[in-house]
Amino acid sequence: MGMLQRMGARLRLPFARARRSLGKHGIRWALGLALTMLAAAHVLSYLHSETLDRFDQFLSGLQLRLDPVEKDPRIVIVDIDGKALSEVGRFPWSRNVHAKLIDQLFDRYHVSVVGYDIDFPEPDTSSGYGVLEKLAKTELADLPEVGERVSALRGALDFDGQFASALQGRPVVLGFTPSIDQHKGVLPKPLFTEQDLNGRELDAFHAPGFEANIAKLQRTAAGAGSFAVSTDDDGLVRTVFLIQKVGEGYYPSLALATIAQHLKIRAIKPVFTETVDTLSDSQRAAGGVDAIQLLQSMAKRYKVPVGEGMTTVIQYRGRGGPQGGAFNYVSAADVLAGRVPAATLKDTIVLIGTTAPGLVDLRATPVNPQYPGVEIHANIIKSILEGRFKHRGQNATTIETAVVLAVGIALTLALGVVGPLASVGIGVCAMAGLAMLGQYAYTRHDLVYNGATPLLLVLALFVVNAVLGYLTTHRKNQGLVNRFGEYVAPELVAEMAEDPDAYNMDGESRELTVMFVDVRGFTTISEGLSPKDLREYINLYLTAMSEDIRSAHRGTLDKYIGDAVMAFWGAPVHQPDHASRAVATALLMQASATKLNEDFLKRGWPELKIGIGLNTGMMHVGDMGSAIRKAYTVMGDAVNLGSRLEGITKVYGVGVCVGAATRAAAPEFIYRELDLVRVKGKNEPVAIYEPLGKAGEVDGATLAAVNRWHEALAHVRAQRWDDAHAILTELQAVDPGFGLYQLYLDRIEWFRAHTPGEGWDGVTTFETK
Repeated sequence: MGMLQRMGARLRLPFARARRSLGKHGIRWALGLALTMLAAAHVLSYLHSETLDRFDQFLSGLQLRLDPVEKDPRIVIVDIDGKALSEVGRFPWSRNVHAKLIDQLFDRYHVSVVGYDIDFPEPDTSSGYGVLEKLAKTELADLPEVGERVSALRGALDFDGQFASALQGRPVVLGFTPSIDQHKGVLPKPLFTEQDLNGRELDAFHAPGFEANIAKLQRTAAGAGSFAVSTDDDGLVRTVFLIQKVGEGYYPSLALATIAQHLKIRAIKPVFTETVDTLSDSQRAAGGVDAIQLLQSMAKRYKVPVGEGMTTVIQYRGRGGPQGGAFNYVSAADVLAGRVPAATLKDTIVLIGTTAPGLVDLRATPVNPQYPGVEIHANIIKSILEGRFKHRGQNATTIETAVVLAVGIALTLALGVVGPLASVGIGVCAMAGLAMLGQYAYTRHDLVYNGATPLLLVLALFVVNAVLGYLTTHRKNQGLVNRFGEYVAPELVAEMAEDPDAYNMDGESRELTVMFVDVRGFTTISEGLSPKDLREYINLYLTAMSEDIRSAHRGTLDKYIGDAVMAFWGAPVHQPDHASRAVATALLMQASATKLNEDFLKRGWPELKIGIGLNTGMMHVGDMGSAIRKAYTVMGDAVNLGSRLEGITKVYGVGVCVGAATRAAAPEFIYRELDLVRVKGKNEPVAIYEPLGKAGEVDGATLAAVNRWHEALAHVRAQRWDDAHAILTELQAVDPGFGLYQLYLDRIEWFRAHTPGEGWDGVTTFETK
């Protein structure tokens, strides 16, 4: 009996643990499983979301951009670029230029094939031969020698004839565009017709008309191909019509026609699915085609997979263009002039197109919003040559469903029992693992899987668990953050809340930058304003200064002391660039004071002038005060020096004065050295400076004046009074209102009467605060 009781107790123990776990984590597990089932239903097409479809499109574009890019020397783009337009003339060019271009490519460079991403739907009349011929038959008909001369010029001025002669017997494919309502030019013989397919109609884009090439050119060209592309709902080009129906015939794309000439393809035919015999009559009529086959010989065949509308997916390689793509670009001007190295073009597939923005052949694609249209055809040709096409595997849906279920169930169980940091780690690892697996399948096996659903499932599971975790068990340390909110800028509280353990209000020593701001002549201002106006005056001023400190550069607003403001940077949140933030804020505050003055003067109020002192150094920072009231503030010798520097600004007639430590910690600004001073309470002299703006943003006249000032300051310290006086007089003539110049002119006069002697250190001592 005892043994049975012990066995029962052992059996009850795991059940009890399971009940406790279910009670503690049951809600999270239930929500996680529900999200997993919804995700699986979407993969299996029981649910549909356009948002997820768009995210899949975004991920597909990201995969394209991450795919490594290597130049393919087999395909070269002859670019009608800005250089070509500059040397040859504006586009469209006369056909004799194209004739010369074709002659150069085949006779000089011995290319394999040329595909024109351009059509020629109208005769070329640029030579003026038609006008001459008309004149010879009308107004000048009584001058037979004119008619004879015009007839003799026919060959030289028949540019279409010259181009046609250049095309004769050469593997050149011209472009054309399917059209809804136009019938311009002529088309070559189609690849096949419905009759050739025993009455079967392919699921291909159908256009009743076309804009093609004039008969004289098309008859001598080796073929023609459509350069139309398929645009998705978001305006991006991801696929190309490999085969299009125009009228009653089926015609190839420019890429397909060009590669067929290069490979000397004997026939191009559709490949029907193996199960086509099981299709209904309506399905058979729609096509049942999964690929297009290029027959080079009985033993050599190329297969191109196609999707809806006889389209094939474009595998973009790089961002496109001469610098960012997988293909060599040469300017058409260099080909015409024979400047291209022979090895660059020999035996290559050449596509002639344009990247010049004004010629409107730039397409919006997942990798570049201005992708050269001609390079789209180059990518298709490269894929055919390599026999590699990005495609969804036969079991793609099954694999995606299995991944969603496995990831969803595993994360549901794991995230429900771990803490916040572990949840982040698991979520990041899961998303990174899914991304890496998808990219591996994409780059190594050319398999395209829809990754949006599993990735968003991971994110949703993490968010649900994070929210539930916050609401139930993870509220510690919020009191600390709330307390800091009483003292520091609210803009910093959110950052502190991410890791509250990293912050405390205990005193510590840290390098910071402190700021003191004061209004010049505030007593006079207060005497000249009514109490109501004075309150509005000071409120507008303090609001503007506080916004500059807290919002613009995330400083900590310490306190208001009457009309003065105290702030600091570098605590409680560490800011390695605290000095730079402080200097930038001081310059912004001076600009804000100037804007305030525009309003103040309109109201008839006194002008606002402020002085700002900055200093950088080791300071004590923390929650300081009495048992009755405390404040998060800074103290120390470096703080006192900052206050002294603010008072010194009015002596030197400047708006901002910083210490040497601040200048050294924020070297990206331009400074004017003001003096070496020994302030009250300190024995060691310090150099003081006026910041003028960031390097590169200060105008040349100001820089020149600063350089001259520094020359004058050097003369003063060397006791070369006449040299210093001359430069200062020159500077004062340009800027008579700058008090610094008059201050030093007065000093020079005093030093002339009271020579400081050889041991003078150039330091100015201040006996008052």
